[in-house]
Amino acid sequence: MMTWNVLKYTFGSSRSILRNRLSECNYKIIKQLSTVDPKDIERHSVLKNDWWNENSQLIYLHLYAPIRIKFVRNGLANAGVQMQNAVLPLEGLKIVDVGCGGGILTERLARIGAQVTGIDASTDLINIAKEHAKLDPNISERVNYIQTTVEDFSQKEKESYDAVVASEVLEHVTDVQLFLKKCVEILKPGGSIFITTENRTVASWLFVIVAVEYIFKKITFGTHDWNKFITPHEVQHILDGYGCRTRLIHGLKFNPLLKQWSSSSCTAIFYCLHAIKQKKLAYSFRNMQLFCYYTELYIFIIYRL
Repeated sequence: MMTWNVLKYTFGSSRSILRNRLSECNYKIIKQLSTVDPKDIERHSVLKNDWWNENSQLIYLHLYAPIRIKFVRNGLANAGVQMQNAVLPLEGLKIVDVGCGGGILTERLARIGAQVTGIDASTDLINIAKEHAKLDPNISERVNYIQTTVEDFSQKEKESYDAVVASEVLEHVTDVQLFLKKCVEILKPGGSIFITTENRTVASWLFVIVAVEYIFKKITFGTHDWNKFITPHEVQHILDGYGCRTRLIHGLKFNPLLKQWSSSSCTAIFYCLHAIKQKKLAYSFRNMQLFCYYTELYIFIIYRL
């Protein structure tokens, strides 16, 4: 009897330990399946009170907005989107701005007619974005902000949006492949994904890290990690794997004298990429099987005759 109790106790303890170990492993796996870098979120959240101050270091994001809007608008037009309203060309389109921050790009998309959802992992920045949107009644009904991650958002909004914009976000996430996968999941078949980010080159390291952050201190040192920069080819390859065909890649450049961004053939430092999620096949695998079967039957009958 004592031996049996000892065995039950030992087995029960072992099972309990195993269950706890499995729980820890599951927690670690779930924790790893995140694209959010907490330190990066904290670094950007500190700037919440300067987000809409064009005299702060965030002036470059404000100056960057017009060329990004042009990129999205032209890309959608080239993808076949009909723009019948000259004042509100994106009217009727659902767009999600992933990593929207305080809403600089989100608001501009709403001003040209889009129904925009801005998502960001930072509670502070989402609150700033919500408050600023209230200042313009013309767009407040077309803007919705949600504090969330792209992983959580994609679970609830699969194939719900006409376009996904991820502008100046890839260089801040911990897992680019997972991030892009979740962005694609949000897109409707035929929808567009728009990306702007930094290339991983010596030129980008010298300009973005050494010059902008370290020497001239235009933005806080440590804002960017060169190792997180990604090449256009790498982004294109990842998107290909998730059923998106790249339509356009071109460079972007900034003129510090004119304080103006413009398109460029050089992608060595900044670039933008537009890809389209391919539509599903019109026929299921079962329908294809039936098609093959009847084709073979037809050939057999013709042959016999």
